[in-house]
Amino acid sequence: MIDVAVVVRNTEPVALQDIPRLSFDVFQEIIADALSSGMYMAALPAVGNGRQAREIVAVLRHDQPGRLYLLRTGKPEEWPSMTGRFPQIAPFERELAEETGLQLSGHPRSVPLRYLPHDDLEEDEKNRYIGSHDFLKASGEEMHEVAVGPVHAGIIEPGHFRFLCHGETIFHLEISLGYQHRGIETALRNRLPDRRLILLMETLAGDTSIGHTLACCQALEGLTGCLVSRRAMDIRAIALELERVANHVGDLGAMAMDVGYAPTASFCGRLRGAFLNITAMLCGNRYGRGVVVPGGAACDVDQELAATMAGRIRQHFSDVTEAANLLWNSPSVLARFEETGSLSRNQAEELGLVGPAARACGLEIDTRMDFPTGAYLYYRLPTSVWFTGDVQGRAFVRWLEIKRSVAFILARLQSLPQGTIQQEVRQLPAEHLVVSLVEGWRGAICHVVLTGTAGDITTYKVVDPSVHNWPGLALAVRGEGIMDFPICNKSFNLSYCGHDL
Repeated sequence: MIDVAVVVRNTEPVALQDIPRLSFDVFQEIIADALSSGMYMAALPAVGNGRQAREIVAVLRHDQPGRLYLLRTGKPEEWPSMTGRFPQIAPFERELAEETGLQLSGHPRSVPLRYLPHDDLEEDEKNRYIGSHDFLKASGEEMHEVAVGPVHAGIIEPGHFRFLCHGETIFHLEISLGYQHRGIETALRNRLPDRRLILLMETLAGDTSIGHTLACCQALEGLTGCLVSRRAMDIRAIALELERVANHVGDLGAMAMDVGYAPTASFCGRLRGAFLNITAMLCGNRYGRGVVVPGGAACDVDQELAATMAGRIRQHFSDVTEAANLLWNSPSVLARFEETGSLSRNQAEELGLVGPAARACGLEIDTRMDFPTGAYLYYRLPTSVWFTGDVQGRAFVRWLEIKRSVAFILARLQSLPQGTIQQEVRQLPAEHLVVSLVEGWRGAICHVVLTGTAGDITTYKVVDPSVHNWPGLALAVRGEGIMDFPICNKSFNLSYCGHDL
């Protein structure tokens, strides 16, 4: 039955009228068939403004042929949950019910995903709505609850973790988010593309500024048929891989810190900043804001800058290599990493995990290979895969990706194509839809853009990789000692603001 869906490539636009509008029963049946055959749910946006939404669109991802399947249906009054059969759809169903007000029936935990205070609530009701999560309970000898957050020490973002423990062993972890909700998707609706659109993308998730901005720009370029130059493609890819390297280096240091291994922790804490400084050499700031713009790149790289950046990268990569080797050769570190927070390949598939968390479980999925765009159409990076699914696996995949991303960046800096770096982006076509996928450092980023009759953006849906991976963290810590939660949490290192929007 999946044959009735419209099949597109990454960033390929399609007229909304060409996407079949199916009855709700057929719509759900096709989704079930697709997920049963090995596809993944990429997005499930409602078309329209919140509770006034009139339709629902399903975006299904088929990795090996690199295709996206699109179908739509009218908004039902009741949505029979599919989570019992397909756990990966759980957050999408919760989000739909929360945003549109439809009744979600049969869901194992039909609580809101973000606890959004809707405009039709009175002020006191809004205040009660936030943080009103009804946590699961358990009773019995030695059973107890441990509440962590939402306010944490230092500068970490807010999120609440409620542990059900038997003694010191985690029986169940429930994660309540939504404290970082800023109304970004609402701010993106009913507007023409402008500079503020890019500013919102750059601050959607601060540590993924380049990844989310690239996804947005690719969507606009796909809708308008704008052809980005090869030089701009390479500059974008350099910036994206620098973002990946900086964050992976920081994560290796943070994992070392959580097990009390100071040498790698101190090395990588410094080196993360060093790689961020290389990004600043490119665009003037450490988070890559201003590099990627609709139509190409806003920052060029001349031969002198390329040589300077390459020299710094080689120097810092040598230091990272030393720090990583200390990590892998320390028995006390490996004793904490190995067989801690383990997930099987089947569990990763059922939850629809993405990025290093999925690849550490043996899943060979990477948007750069499966749905390539830009420079990745011409230069391929091997997919970094491990098989243990534990903290050690998630750390080692990061190390493999650091090495391969550094080699990729150095090769691009050495042979940047000639040409301009920016093209004009025309007005958006009316009543079209496009899906843009980018492999951010946490995993697959998905942006879905729908336009209205005036060529304005009427619906903008963002799916950060953390939406897929938060349930993976909750499952990974089951049966672990509560003292191992920090290292499990850091091995995923998921985004609060990217999830909450």
